[in-house]
Amino acid sequence: MRIIRWAVVPFMLAAMAAWAQTPAANPGAISFVAKQMNVPVKGQFKQFSARIQFDPARPAAGKAAVEIDVASLDLGDEEFNYEMNTKTWLDTRAYPKATFVSSAIKPIAPDRLEVSGKLTIKGKTLEVTVPVTLKTDGRARVLEGTLPIRRTTFNIGEDEWRDTSVVADEVQIRFRLIAAPQ
Repeated sequence: MRIIRWAVVPFMLAAMAAWAQTPAANPGAISFVAKQMNVPVKGQFKQFSARIQFDPARPAAGKAAVEIDVASLDLGDEEFNYEMNTKTWLDTRAYPKATFVSSAIKPIAPDRLEVSGKLTIKGKTLEVTVPVTLKTDGRARVLEGTLPIRRTTFNIGEDEWRDTSVVADEVQIRFRLIAAPQ
């Protein structure tokens, strides 16, 4: 949210406009980087939605909710995409969505926040805190950050793939979300 002030009598009145994820052609991006045999493997999620309410004057009152269509994962190769959707990896039939719902937003600098909340992937929910950089692009707000996770914590890569010597355990989830006034 942002505060708009009007001088209406001798004093000022404040009105708030909600900030929410735009359904525009460029709502941002959610991607990830993992390592296979110590070589970075990059991918992205092509379908996601995010609802963001944020007032820079009252950051603690902000809220964020992100929902990712996990089957929209794209590694740039159809065979890899198919494999990642199987039960061994993301099991998108049983768990079609990954979500993040904030529980607290804490300012740590004028353009930096710590956003805490619940991350759910493949049916497992964990409390996480992610550092977020806040930028302004015209009337829009751009929220960027990276959240490292351990894939085995979420049972991503089961059976023989739990061994992290071929596919590393750490995965970097990167996001750039664009929010504009409603």
